[in-house]
Amino acid sequence: MNQPKEKRLYVDERLLDKVEKQKRTGSREPIKTWSRDCTIVPDFIDHTFLIHNGRQFIKLFVTDEMVGHKLGEFAPTRIFRGHSGGKGKAGGK
Repeated sequence: MNQPKEKRLYVDERLLDKVEKQKRTGSREPIKTWSRDCTIVPDFIDHTFLIHNGRQFIKLFVTDEMVGHKLGEFAPTRIFRGHSGGKGKAGGK
């Protein structure tokens, strides 16, 4: 049986190359990415990413608890401002 799409491990090769280059040079500059579906691997630990959420870039410092999650999980695309509602209860006097 095939594995569901959301469970497949996908790591963007270009992003992995940028992390390796940053390790060699010792640079601490954030890595800008649009790859929200990229899975966080142990090589990403202690690196900072700028993840695009459709409007702006959200800064993310990767820790060991984040391994296995997707980058997009930490950059929300929508802001919840509460449910709309009138004054008082619905159907009240």
